[in-house]
Amino acid sequence: MLFKSVRALSLFFAVAVGAPSSLAQDAPLILKAAGNGSTFTPYAEGLSKYLASKGIRTEVKRSSGSNENLTSVDESATTLGTVFMGSAYDAVKGTGWAAGHAHKNVRALFPMYETSFQIAALRSRGISSLADLDGKTIGVGPANGPPEVFFRAAAEIAKIKPIIVNGDPADQAQQVIDGKIDALWQGARVPIIPLAAIADKADAVVFGLTEKELTDLLGFLPQLSRATIPSGSYKGQAAAIKSVSGWNFVVANKDLPDDIAYAITKAVLTASNPQSQIYSGADGTLAKNAPYNRVVPFHPGALRFYKDAGIQIPSP
Repeated sequence: MLFKSVRALSLFFAVAVGAPSSLAQDAPLILKAAGNGSTFTPYAEGLSKYLASKGIRTEVKRSSGSNENLTSVDESATTLGTVFMGSAYDAVKGTGWAAGHAHKNVRALFPMYETSFQIAALRSRGISSLADLDGKTIGVGPANGPPEVFFRAAAEIAKIKPIIVNGDPADQAQQVIDGKIDALWQGARVPIIPLAAIADKADAVVFGLTEKELTDLLGFLPQLSRATIPSGSYKGQAAAIKSVSGWNFVVANKDLPDDIAYAITKAVLTASNPQSQIYSGADGTLAKNAPYNRVVPFHPGALRFYKDAGIQIPSP
């Protein structure tokens, strides 16, 4: 079955670069995104259209996010995935959400953008810190996704016991506005769409972590890094916010043919203006940001492009 999948991909790539039209109906690659309210979805949709303009066909499929995408890519040579590298850290090691199942087939292609995490709540709730969430109901997006995993770690660090609820981030933003839940924690490129929706539609506060919480969380989750969200990123945000962040990458299966991985990586990272050609939030989709991945081995096809481009890639 794997041989047939790889052979089909090879035929597909031949079509992409001008092979006989009789092969033009071979199935496109699957590109796993996320759900409503996630930046993964519009990024993947823009990426798919851009790749199509280069003769590389993909079909965007929505999912619960990084964890599902990593598993799908690990199992399929014909699947690409948008993933948060904090989740990939557990996937390749077989720890955390992926305990007992090391995802040995996942390979990195190229960087997307940086993700940071913040919280939004109605000002009337009197919530402006992690400590204030003790005993409160907080939305964290899809079950077992990166926001939930990292929020549970943050709650443990802060020694609080909130009531954690899962759901679609866009729906949970509306639940905050309607007063059905107390707060929403999410991670994406700033401004995070569901959090911005809360701030735009209601008198709300968006906040992050204290210096101690930040230091303690980074000690517990070394795959993350510090982030500063500038004032004015959200309506009513007067001061900068401290929080944690990590990078997002598009990944592929190790059995994706090298020529296809090279062609995809080259097409994306030679875009003259990724923010207009791919997605408005693709400011991080640049070859120089590839070394931020120290978690997932790069695909040989992608490494070929980085070598040609003079980008030094550290070993994960």
